[in-house]
Amino acid sequence: MSWALVPAAGSGRRFGGATPKQYLQLQGRTLLEFALHALLTHPDVDGAVVALAENDATWPGWSTLCGKPVVACQGGAERADSVLAALHALPGTVPADAIVLVHDAARPNLRGEDIARLLEAAHACPDGAILAAPVRDTIKREAAGRIARTEPRAELWRALTPQAFRRDLLLRALQAAQADGIVVTDEAMAVERLGLHPRLVEGREDNLKVTTPADLALAEFLLSH
Repeated sequence: MSWALVPAAGSGRRFGGATPKQYLQLQGRTLLEFALHALLTHPDVDGAVVALAENDATWPGWSTLCGKPVVACQGGAERADSVLAALHALPGTVPADAIVLVHDAARPNLRGEDIARLLEAAHACPDGAILAAPVRDTIKREAAGRIARTEPRAELWRALTPQAFRRDLLLRALQAAQADGIVVTDEAMAVERLGLHPRLVEGREDNLKVTTPADLALAEFLLSH
């Protein structure tokens, strides 16, 4: 059994505008709907929990989508708070060792083959697994607006989503980070703090996160092709 968790409580401040970016539209559908559709049409994903902002008036009120259950809950100020809320909102029938997939609401171009390979890796590795892409650009470290040095990129990867972990492990990792006052920027960071090493699964480069208007235009191009 596998469930998807989608933190969607952000305001999209970096994108700008009055509409939270998860509700921006492409081809008549929101980014959030694209993300949920990609997850729920996969045969090994049994349902989804979406963590929403308080008083979210834009949420369509889905209780099912693609023939599978959708549960809504109230998220928090930080991503980790929303993921924790989603973990607590999972149905009681979801066992402690079930794999949960945490996916960004603003990544509309997720492919089924990436989900399949990620789930396979997460079932095989007790520390979990994440989709990621090797860094291909030359990386510069900055100091006072100038190049301090060039960083070796051979072992650097960009973290993508979904990220997949057993339910009990992810709950323990996020609760530990919260107790220590650490704001984690992704789920793998919380798991790493426990001394564990999630597996890297190379994912498609076009699984982009919409953060700027240029990203939105690129996502529309990718989805139309």
